[in-house]
Amino acid sequence: MKKLAVTLFAAILMAAPMSAQTVNGGISADMLKKIESAQSAGTADKALFNAIASNSIEDLVKNFANQGPVDTYFSNETKSQSIHDQKSSGRCWMFSGLNVLRSNFARAHKDTMTVEFSQDYLFFYDQLEKANLMLQGVIDTYKKPIDDPRVRFFFKSPINDGGTFCGVADLAEKYGLVPMSVQPETYSAENTRSMAKIVASKLREFGLELRQMGADGKKPAAIQQRKTEMLGVIYHILAITLGEPVKEFTYAFTDKSGKAITEARRYTPKEFYKETVGGPINGTFIMAMNDPRRPYYKTYEVEYDRHTYDGHNWKYVNLPMDDIEQMAIASIKDGCKLYSSYDVAKQLDRKRGYLDLDNYDYGSLFGTTFTMDKAQRIMTFDSGSTHAMTLTAVDLDADGKAKKWKVENSWGATNGQRGHLIMTDRWFREYSFRLVVDKKYVPQNILEVEKQKPEMVMPEDPLFQMDE
Repeated sequence: MKKLAVTLFAAILMAAPMSAQTVNGGISADMLKKIESAQSAGTADKALFNAIASNSIEDLVKNFANQGPVDTYFSNETKSQSIHDQKSSGRCWMFSGLNVLRSNFARAHKDTMTVEFSQDYLFFYDQLEKANLMLQGVIDTYKKPIDDPRVRFFFKSPINDGGTFCGVADLAEKYGLVPMSVQPETYSAENTRSMAKIVASKLREFGLELRQMGADGKKPAAIQQRKTEMLGVIYHILAITLGEPVKEFTYAFTDKSGKAITEARRYTPKEFYKETVGGPINGTFIMAMNDPRRPYYKTYEVEYDRHTYDGHNWKYVNLPMDDIEQMAIASIKDGCKLYSSYDVAKQLDRKRGYLDLDNYDYGSLFGTTFTMDKAQRIMTFDSGSTHAMTLTAVDLDADGKAKKWKVENSWGATNGQRGHLIMTDRWFREYSFRLVVDKKYVPQNILEVEKQKPEMVMPEDPLFQMDE
């Protein structure tokens, strides 16, 4: 009898976990049997398992029929320039934005002079402003509970590397620019993870203190004074990792060979900005977005963009890809590069520097299909803008339609096609998201749309992650 009781008890224990999981839609024993019985028992699946168990999936799904030589001819291409490397950082947006600015400088001087801007210099102020956004955001929301979505937004990601061209425009106008030779990259600029962890932890600690000051009824002036002291600590951390921003320097402009062609003179960063960029950047461009989930020909603004308190929220016009392509073509034909962003990891052949919808065939390997369209991929977080690059060339057919595009990347000169990626137009339409266009290439009807009062959208939206 005792042995029977023990046996029954053991059986109950073994059955309990499976039964417990079925209460709210878990996998029951019967369901598991149906799942298992639906599996193929043939030798093909065993062969697939053996192959996948010992090899990279990407190697096995590479579409051999699409592995021919990459066509590198382009009917319309902007002037080439040196390729930079963001290394292990998420600063692609800054590299792409500064690529456009230095290209504009070279064009203005008929390619007789070049300039290389310091990403490290501008990144310092980007990080300081993002720290301020976190602290000020915590102050402004201290009455909300700690688990409120807006409060969690600040504490979950108090600082990051990402951004958009809007940030480049705001930062450069406010703090100026300096040459790369004057403030070169540091290890922490190229490898941001450790620095970011330290700064983020300190900001969370400071955020709790500021919330408590608000709850204790401290005067706004006292809270702001304490915030300034906190930013002094962040400034110190940034200064000893990125280097304190240069305040004045001597510089002579050079040609492409590096030969000085102007007399050396003293500059402040803002004087150098005026010398190389000229007037304001804000107001000279529109950001076009292709978001098929939302109505086209409407203007939107992303609340709590990373430079909200010190610059502008991120504003864009939602447009069909046909309009976006026509503006891009007009700009490239005139020799003007463009900031652009993509879901770059999708169907990327890194070795060949080639992006095409048929590079990899996952469906055939796993015996299924992947049918979501662009809107569905965005809404389910399956796709979104992940990386900014500089659009430099387009190849047009006899009817003026785009066949393929080329971008200047920031992964180093040895990556892809000598630092560039080539993408088919089919891929471009599915996985490109943002394009920054000088207003002189924008049709009047779109300029009128850009003047609309924007509809506010939330930063948690899957499409509004920063370019990295």
